[in-house]
Amino acid sequence: MPSYDLIVIGAGTLGTFHAYHAAKAGQRVLLLEKDRYPIGATVRNFGQVVPSGLAGRWFDYGRRSLEIYQEIQQQTDLTVRQNGTIYIASDADEWALANELHDRYQRIGYTSELLSKTQCLVKYPSLQPDYVAGGLYFPQEMSVEPEQMINRLLAYVQQKYSVDYRPGSVVIDAESNSAGVTVTLSNRTQFQGGRVLICSGHEVRLLFPDVLAGANLVVSKLQMLLAEPVAGLELPGNILTGLTIRRYEAFQECPSYANLPTPDNLAELKKWGIHILFKQATDGSIIVGDSHEYAKATEAEDLGYHTQDYINELMLAEAQRIVTFPLTIRKTWAGFYSQTKDEIFEYDVTDNIHIITGIGGKGMSSGAGFAEATIGRFATN
Repeated sequence: MPSYDLIVIGAGTLGTFHAYHAAKAGQRVLLLEKDRYPIGATVRNFGQVVPSGLAGRWFDYGRRSLEIYQEIQQQTDLTVRQNGTIYIASDADEWALANELHDRYQRIGYTSELLSKTQCLVKYPSLQPDYVAGGLYFPQEMSVEPEQMINRLLAYVQQKYSVDYRPGSVVIDAESNSAGVTVTLSNRTQFQGGRVLICSGHEVRLLFPDVLAGANLVVSKLQMLLAEPVAGLELPGNILTGLTIRRYEAFQECPSYANLPTPDNLAELKKWGIHILFKQATDGSIIVGDSHEYAKATEAEDLGYHTQDYINELMLAEAQRIVTFPLTIRKTWAGFYSQTKDEIFEYDVTDNIHIITGIGGKGMSSGAGFAEATIGRFATN
């Protein structure tokens, strides 16, 4: 039976970065993925690495993640582009929050720049002038192409650090024994590991379903849109908007957030958890979104796998209030991720079987730094 120091179950961003850090530290690592390639939240997102929107330890993990992405990008092309993030405030309340967050980041040495309305329109001429009150810019933040990034990272950890990656491997059991943990696949193949880490995303029924059923995990369903390229259009970096300022955790910690009113024209958007973001892919297409609907993880089917035209129309109408270029939709999709009120779900089934899931929408921005900390903690145990 093949034996490893660490077996990671789930090859999304969270699982793969845990495998990367463990292998980099000299461990023999097996990485198992139930599908032929990752198809979950890791590839159904904007590909924005934006620690600025995170709070608490997740900001710290995000800040470290920027460094990790840069380190790997110097070795292999993960599609990482340090092209910055802008939050566009649309009214005085959002602008006040932008100023407060800027002040906080100035105190801790995280580079940000306040841009006037005129400066925003010079840097981002495709914005609707009537929308813009000002902007908060983070030059060090990044974007990636999600599907390309994870597949290139998987190739890199195999080639550089000899991670044994096995897609199409459905794990049905992990059982502790005197030698560590035995992992069994659906085809009855078995592997031995000193430690097993389960990064199962929003999948809560294959392994330790009783544990995950009691974890108070919630699945969020997101709708996103892909618009056709527009001739001559260049959108530098990640463009986040007033609704994002009203939603992201970093702004919620600002002094004036508690008294933030919701204008009547935003009430229906808020009901569906909509905040508008734009990111231009390397082929010129434009990702627009997103919305948020919620269900208990054990009742995720209730969300359905369809997309609602009504939600897409709400997003498009708000997007066209923000930008001047036309949005001709090529395709729409739904993404799913699990989250918990406790920031993330971490559970030790035994001393050497660990579940880590429910990172929510923070995985792309902070997963690399978080995984490094987790592997470091394991090393000291």
